[in-house]
Order: sequence, then C-alpha cells, then structure tokens
Amino acid sequence: MSKDSVVAFRVPEASEDPLTELLRTGAKQLIQQAVEAELTEFLEQYAGWRDEQGRRAVVRNGYLPAREILTGVGPVPVKVPKVRSRTDEPVVFRSLLVPPYVRKARRVEAALPWLYLKGIATGQMQEALEVLVGPDAKGLSPSVIGRLKRVWEAEYAEWCRRDVGKDRWVYWWVDGIYSGLRAEREKLCALVVIGVNVRGEKRFLAIEEGVRESSQSWREVLLDLKRRGLTVPPKLAVGDSALGFWAALEEVYPETRHQRCWVHKTANVLNYLPKAVQEIWMAEDRASARAAFDHFVETYQAKYPKAVSCLEKGREALLAFYDFPAEHWAHIRTTNPIESTFATIRHRTDRAKGCVSRNTMLAMIYKLGMSAEKRWRRIRGFKHLAKLIEGVKFKDGIEVSHDKTGTNRNAA
Repeated sequence: MSKDSVVAFRVPEASEDPLTELLRTGAKQLIQQAVEAELTEFLEQYAGWRDEQGRRAVVRNGYLPAREILTGVGPVPVKVPKVRSRTDEPVVFRSLLVPPYVRKARRVEAALPWLYLKGIATGQMQEALEVLVGPDAKGLSPSVIGRLKRVWEAEYAEWCRRDVGKDRWVYWWVDGIYSGLRAEREKLCALVVIGVNVRGEKRFLAIEEGVRESSQSWREVLLDLKRRGLTVPPKLAVGDSALGFWAALEEVYPETRHQRCWVHKTANVLNYLPKAVQEIWMAEDRASARAAFDHFVETYQAKYPKAVSCLEKGREALLAFYDFPAEHWAHIRTTNPIESTFATIRHRTDRAKGCVSRNTMLAMIYKLGMSAEKRWRRIRGFKHLAKLIEGVKFKDGIEVSHDKTGTNRNAA
C-alpha cells in the first residue's frame, strides 16, 4: 500500500458559460485595476507634500511580493503597490480592497454575476466588491469605484478606434443584441459585427450602440468601419432578414452578397406553420433546395399563406450559401457565432432590474465579447478563404475550375 498521503482532488470542469469564462480570465485584471485605482486616489491625498528639493514627497515604490487570493474561479495572483516617503514622516499604503493577510474571497461566484446583472451601478458595485474580498474590505469609496469603471470604458473606447483594415475580412455575421439591462429610459440595442479573416479567425469588428436596429444606425456603424480601414467589402454578410442592416449594406458595401439566417427564418415561419423547413436549407445542392422550396410553396400555400409568404421573402438571399465552399456552409447559414456568444445576456433579461449608464453597459458587453473571442476556433475549410479573395468561383459548394478548352467543370 502506498505511503503517499497526497490526495488529488478533481479539478472542476471548465464551464462553457461566457460569463463564467469572463470571471475566470478577468478576475486578476479586475482586482489589480481596482487596487491601482485605490493607489492613485491615495497618492492624490499627498499631492501637495514636497521634499526639500521641491519634489513630490510621497511616490510609488514598486510592489509587495505577489500573493494569491483564493476566489470562486480559482487562485488569482495579486500585487499590492508600495509607496515611500522622501521626508522623515513615514507613509504606508494599505489597500482596502485587498487588506493585509486576506487570502480568500468569499462568495465570489455570487458577487460578480450579481454585479453583472445589476449593470455595475456605483453603489451596487461597492457592495459587490466588498462581498468579493470579504468583510475586511469595508470603506471602499465611490470615487475608486468610478475610477475603475472609467478604466473599462476607456478600454472599450480605444478598441472602437482601432484600425480594422490590416486584415482582409471574407465573411461577416451581424445582429442587434438587446442586453436586457435598462439604460436610462430604453433598453440598449448593441449592433454587433463579427468577421472572419483570410486565416479563418473570427474577430469582433464592431459593438456599437444603435437605435432599434435602424438602417441609419447600421449605416453609421458601416461608415465607421470604412473610416477605420475596412475599405474592401466582405464577400458575404449573414444576418436576420428583419435588420435595417441590409439597406445600409447596399449603400456602403454594395458588392457584398446577402445571406439570410436560416435559424431566424425558420423561427418566423414556424410562427405560422407547425412544421420544420430544414429539408430546404439542408439540401445537397441549389437545384434540390429550389425543388424543396417549390414543393413547400405548393403544399402549404392554400392552408398557410402567411408561412409561405414569410419563407418566400428574400428567397435568393436564403440560398446564397450554395455559391461558397461546402465546408463553410455550417458557419454561414446562420448567425450562430453572435447568438451563442451573447446567450448569457439574453438568458438573464428577465432577472435584470438595475439601471446603469449606456457607456458602462457597452463596456460590459465589450468585456463579455472579448472573453468569448478567446475561445473561438477557426472555421472549417479556412484554406478556401484565400481562393474566394482571388475570385475563385464555387457552385453547390464545389470549386469551379476550367479545362483547357475553357469549359467550366466542377473540381473533384
């Protein structure tokens, strides 16, 4: 029998919930930023102190040795800054958020989801961060909370100004996300654009405030993307047929093909007809899809005219994916990358009661999106993306090549 007394405990399984992932990857930054904000406020109290040479008497002086705070998402290393005094009067900085000897954050799994759901209002955030580190964190001032929120908002503002023209973007997914959290008098609608570059990597291109997904709001988003370097239009954009996005796209990027989201369309049709329409968009080629389309119309036109009318709207835009590589079909038939990323926000709509500023809300949506982006994988068949940029044509998902006589033939 082994004398080894070390017992290996099972590591908790990683959650696929984007909010949990946000907590796991952002806890260190959250606590460190809060401590730095505390230090800045502390140093401002001594801004008027000067030494004999006229220099500031109290300055920062590196960090104490890093120590781990055990949180509900695992141990988080924290470095508390130090200060020194250039005068004979000693000055010591002690963090209220991470006091000496604190090694465990109590009920953090309840604290941060609560903070997220409440929208990080100043008073509420103070209470939540006190729960995060336990009762020893009393005295956290509203000004420190406000400074921390401004850091997040500044990160989001800088992200919105970045150059997006360094990559070539082949596909877009677009949607309007209603956060479920109230901002002033209306719920915020965030207009979201996710792009796929030539390497098959998915990235957020825009997360902007909109007015009920209107054409004018989308036009402003697209013009801003063009101003920031995205002058070459994508090959295909995927979105819900109800979006004002399509009118804006025709104006700003008229060369881009349209692909309506089949998940949205199916849901709309099922509002009128208790039967799925998957046999159309799951067909192996365009001819089979059109045949299934015609059969659906012929079968249900008399009994369910609203369902047929709903399906027939944008018929060609629903079948645009057949002109792109078959490996990409699973990705470009729906707006699932956006839907799955923001599922957490949608699921918490009914539970949100707090009122926050629009800037804070957008910053939190941005934080959630950046966390999700780190887990995204490249799309299948990403090597075909370069061919699309070069102008190679695809028919029914297969590359169209030319023989020596100039006759088109499908590549095997």
